[in-house]
Amino acid sequence: MTDRIKWTERRFDFTFPAGLYPEMIERLRGTPARLEDRIGSLPAEVLRRRDGERWSIQENAGHLLDLESLVMERLDQYLAGATELHAADMSNRKTYEADHNTVQVGSILSDFREQRMKIVASLDDLDAEVFARSAFHPRLAVQMRLVDMVFFQAEHDDYHLTRISELVRLFAS
Repeated sequence: MTDRIKWTERRFDFTFPAGLYPEMIERLRGTPARLEDRIGSLPAEVLRRRDGERWSIQENAGHLLDLESLVMERLDQYLAGATELHAADMSNRKTYEADHNTVQVGSILSDFREQRMKIVASLDDLDAEVFARSAFHPRLAVQMRLVDMVFFQAEHDDYHLTRISELVRLFAS
């Protein structure tokens, strides 16, 4: 496997125009289909196999589901005019406690799709100027517009989809 930059070590340049929000929403909208396409037909023993102590394919998918509540909370904060966003739990306690390897992958996939489509529907209903609203992101220590938060989430999706693809190549080949 390749040496990848850890998620927590990544830095972001949020200098693109807020008017790119439709493309960012489309990235979020497409993640459930991409995830389902990538893992929906894999056998349970591949989905649940860990690479040492690192998360399995199924745990990575479950982690995406776990973060949907944070995304919705942050969206609500932008709409309320908050000046600082809620901090993420960088220990990922929710994912570890969920024990995603003990549930059917179909449940994770359908729950993720349902939660993500609620977020996308909320974003689709917003006026363009809302995407320029800004709040402080505590971990990155930068001002982040709503469009940046959507981009950030899409990047997080891709980070875990890439990890899933690495695991598929490692275990399903």
